[in-house]
Amino acid sequence: MSGLARIYQAQFERAPTRTLMIVNGSLNAIGDFSAQGIQSYVILPLSFSRYIIGSKTFSNFLLDDNQSSEEFQWQHYDPIRTLRFMAFGATLGPFLGRWNRFLEHTFPLRSSGGTVSLLSLAKRVGVDQSVGAPLVLTYFITSMGFMEGKGARDVGMKYQEMFIPAMIANWKVWPAAQLINFRFMPLP
Repeated sequence: MSGLARIYQAQFERAPTRTLMIVNGSLNAIGDFSAQGIQSYVILPLSFSRYIIGSKTFSNFLLDDNQSSEEFQWQHYDPIRTLRFMAFGATLGPFLGRWNRFLEHTFPLRSSGGTVSLLSLAKRVGVDQSVGAPLVLTYFITSMGFMEGKGARDVGMKYQEMFIPAMIANWKVWPAAQLINFRFMPLP
């Protein structure tokens, strides 16, 4: 793994924007490919519909609002969706690189003694989650909508529908993940 890290560091020093675009685009594509695989092959068969999740049966939990269990079909891999995720990641990569440099410069974690400032770490995560996360989510909803061929009105409606629930879901996971990330993962 250290060899891979050296290659990444050398590429980053040579062409940081291109490297961030390639890495972020690739990671997003891999993530979507994996998500589609899990969706298609790991979802339990509909025979589990007798088990209740909250007030919904398992099969209803997996279905779109307009889809009955009789219409439910295993999804097939959608390479165009993966390309959309790759494009999103590639175009977001340079912003994230600049954003992380801004956070690191504005909230340095180590004092001259080398100890980590927990207050700076908390501020960095707080600003990341209160400013950065909403910006990235807005870009995600907007760019995905346009890449799916939706018009501005439909994208706006999708934004209104999913922004708040997505931010709440984000805040259940990413503050803890970013605490670990910012504390232990050095920027190149």
